[in-house]
Amino acid sequence: MPHDDLNREFGFWFANPSKHFAANETGGIEVEMALRGNLRDFTITQLLNLINLAQKTGTLVVDGPGEQAFVSFREGKLSYARVGQDDGSLAAVLHKANKLTVNQYRAIVERAGRISDKELGLLLINAGYLSQEDILANLQGYFTEIIRRLFTWVEGFFRFEGEMMPPDDRINVRLDLENIIIEGSRQLREWEQLQDEIPSLDMALKFTERPLKNVNLSVEEWRVVSYINPKNSMKQIAQTNKMNDLEIRRIVYGLLQAGLVEIVRPEGMVIQQHPSTFPTQNKEEQKSLVNKLIRRIRSL
Repeated sequence: MPHDDLNREFGFWFANPSKHFAANETGGIEVEMALRGNLRDFTITQLLNLINLAQKTGTLVVDGPGEQAFVSFREGKLSYARVGQDDGSLAAVLHKANKLTVNQYRAIVERAGRISDKELGLLLINAGYLSQEDILANLQGYFTEIIRRLFTWVEGFFRFEGEMMPPDDRINVRLDLENIIIEGSRQLREWEQLQDEIPSLDMALKFTERPLKNVNLSVEEWRVVSYINPKNSMKQIAQTNKMNDLEIRRIVYGLLQAGLVEIVRPEGMVIQQHPSTFPTQNKEEQKSLVNKLIRRIRSL
């Protein structure tokens, strides 16, 4: 397909369609991506796939429900991530991974002052407490967990900033995206199945005649069960319990399969249809266009 035709076909996807392609120093073609859009139309998995295939360097900024995430890449590999108000410092990451005790963590925070992560890492390595491999492995695990959290974000906006890189004092890693993308694809299939089973969170729930006695539920499931009432929509229950769309659908699906609840129209509520953010294509057409773009990048 000629570049001009590709530009026209994917014009909604790029901020500046006139700069989709540029020659690199070796005479090859690079994709100049100015990605921005809505998570309702493009999933985190698709974005990671594009960044991986195009070997992009920069930061993916995601504005999700109530918090913001920053995921940085170097030549298509994951290098750094942080989300919301989480303390992503090296000391906090090692403490969460049980590599530092509470007292050790407090001592580092109190005595180290404004020491950078890189300096702390060197101190721990020189003291023989941890190896470089230990530190990098724990950071990789922490960054991967953040990506897993992003897989549950189905609402929000994203943009890719090519000039934005992680803070200089933070330790970067170099992690291939392939396994993360595979995991995200599995979760995407789960999300699509849950959407088919529970199309609208504006609907409510009511208990069936099956008793709740002798039923083993998790803490999160009990939190949802405590708010089940034909007056409360599933969206309201999720907001009250600070759950995202994927989390509430998982729990409701389990309750439905167990025969404990059934979906009903909320009392006195008019169900509104939410228009798509991009009016140009339906969901299948959007998915087709993205897949065409991925194949196009692979062929470059």
